[in-house]
Amino acid sequence: MAKVIVIGAGPAGIMAAIHASKKHNVILLDGNDRIGKKLFITGKGRCNVTNAKDISEFFDYIPGNPHFLYSALYSYTNEDTINFFENAGIKLKTERGGRIFPMSDKSSDIIKGLSIGLKEANVQVKLNSKVTNIIYNNDKITGVEINNTTKLNGDHFILATGGASYPLTGSRGEGQKFAKSLGHTIVDLKPSLVPIELNEPWLKELMGLSLKNISLSILKNNKVVYKNQGEMMFTNYGMSGPLVLSGSRYVKNDGNYEVSLDLKPALNESELDKRLQKDFLKYQNKEFKNSLDDLLPQKMIPLIIKLSNIPENKKVNVITKEERKNLVYLLKNLKAKIKGLRPIEEAIVTAGGVNTLEIDPSTMKSKIISNLSFAGEVIDVDAFTGGYNVQIALSTGYIAGSSI
Repeated sequence: MAKVIVIGAGPAGIMAAIHASKKHNVILLDGNDRIGKKLFITGKGRCNVTNAKDISEFFDYIPGNPHFLYSALYSYTNEDTINFFENAGIKLKTERGGRIFPMSDKSSDIIKGLSIGLKEANVQVKLNSKVTNIIYNNDKITGVEINNTTKLNGDHFILATGGASYPLTGSRGEGQKFAKSLGHTIVDLKPSLVPIELNEPWLKELMGLSLKNISLSILKNNKVVYKNQGEMMFTNYGMSGPLVLSGSRYVKNDGNYEVSLDLKPALNESELDKRLQKDFLKYQNKEFKNSLDDLLPQKMIPLIIKLSNIPENKKVNVITKEERKNLVYLLKNLKAKIKGLRPIEEAIVTAGGVNTLEIDPSTMKSKIISNLSFAGEVIDVDAFTGGYNVQIALSTGYIAGSSI
């Protein structure tokens, strides 16, 4: 039996270790004092472990190299993930958008399920064991150095160290540095699924305001590159929330970007105009500033009044058709200039990583180093929120472990 050393005890590394152990002796190394440290905080501590959509639909939610993941996702599907956890006694539930969570709403239950899997597979887990160097010669790895002191030899190595987001959980992009030192090409690491910073003076007026059922578009040089519907919230630096995080994937350093909000996506401009006329009739003897309570959140009204250029004290019954049409347009197209993205340390996921062209997609083995495999976020793959990223980690981990 070969000795397989898996570096990184996140979902990808754990799944790789479990499946490699069916044929080999496996040691799982992690620099933290417990397994699944980043997993513990995902989904606001609830851990969105996968999605209930048909596996064929997953690829629509993976902007980062979806074709590379075809083998992995079809070899180990969301149904396999569900079965794995339910067989470990972890009950799951499905929420809006197909998101699957533990019934308890505690990510610790998902980690418990993975721990049970490791125990049943007799994987030797070594915590507080940070890999500080990889020893190799003649295009083959011979061992790893742990905590700058201990050397551990092995026959095959799986790198599952994650990305560079949430550095406090131990993922600092070190796996990518190791891969580069071994001759692999690294696609630049960038934040993905990260809050967006705005460059607007009115931002502080909306801080803390959450909006639901709105449509958000990201425009690059006035051309729409992303559009979706859902919820978001304003922060002291810009905006966050599910819609914003997904949209951030399309913001780069190659143009002028702005965000456009449709506050009433269920109504087209004509329908919204009729709705406004109805409200204006109801409040016809009031001032404009007192006529929008039925239409908008209280916190947003002063801003919309200011941007509409309609005097706040103007009586509703003398607002012109032209002014009303401009107001409709504003409600359907509230625009803000994007200053940039929050730092990679705040990103849920890292885009970039080991170039997929240098990895065999059907085995996750390196095409450069004969006894090296990769799994999870260390690879240049990333997806939107909704359980897709954890599923990618589990699926690539499965293939990496079972292909040795």
